[in-house]
Amino acid sequence: MDLNAVQMLVAIVQAGSMTAGAERLGIPLPTASRKIRALEQALKVELLERSARGVKLTEAGARLFDHASRGLELLQEGHDAVVSDQAHVEGKLRLSVPPSFSPWWQLISEFQNDHPDIRVHLLSTERRVHPVEDGVDVALRVGKVEHETLIARHLLDYRHVLVASPRYLASHGTPNHPEELVNYPCATWSLGTNTSSTWRFPECPVVPNAVLSTNDSMHLLHSVLAGEVMTELPPFIVKEAVEKGSLVPLLTDHPLPESSLNLLYPAHRHPSAVVRTYLEYCRRRIPWLVEACTAVAHAT
Repeated sequence: MDLNAVQMLVAIVQAGSMTAGAERLGIPLPTASRKIRALEQALKVELLERSARGVKLTEAGARLFDHASRGLELLQEGHDAVVSDQAHVEGKLRLSVPPSFSPWWQLISEFQNDHPDIRVHLLSTERRVHPVEDGVDVALRVGKVEHETLIARHLLDYRHVLVASPRYLASHGTPNHPEELVNYPCATWSLGTNTSSTWRFPECPVVPNAVLSTNDSMHLLHSVLAGEVMTELPPFIVKEAVEKGSLVPLLTDHPLPESSLNLLYPAHRHPSAVVRTYLEYCRRRIPWLVEACTAVAHAT
């Protein structure tokens, strides 16, 4: 088996297309395509389904990818173990963080200040990233994690905060109970264009009167600051505006559900020195993270 071709297969799947995989490896596209074809002929099985949208693993391709990606990772870790001075960690760290998760921007900046020889690549996306398939070392994820191939290291829990501007409240009034929210123009976070969001208060779930829905938290912040809507947002996004009086927390006696924040990495992979350093740094920073992510909730 041509191990170079196997490495190309892994890179192509992680990059999402033949072109992107070839660019990641720094080889011409025709070379990558020819190598994959030769690998398929040698194995007498189709590994990739090709279309205008990109490539997709066949069942046989998925099995090979799972074993090959693990093998390549182990080889890289063996290389790192031989050449790295453990007292001076260096290398590349591939992370995934949800968009608008501003406390993590500061944490990563401070991490790099403390470890200047670690280069960070950050993938910012709303979709659920799988560390192995997406070529990510550690993913930050909000919500429950149920996957046998992943280890979830719990960091903290926090609650979203319902907020509105003083101008909005002067015009529309202030709700006293979650059931009243159906009478107020609201904005909601949503990934789908045909799905309605539900705010799950302890007493009753509420489908708000959503005049705006978006998957961009900063758009929600802009709209609520403009006095157009009320909305619910993570406390770290509204903290500064609440402290300045630009936004007012609402229904503080009716807290929204907790969201769990976890770091994910592959269960089968022995963490490299770079990954271990990052995980330990995050663990030490948990008290700061709790304050950064939950300050508004505590204040209310």
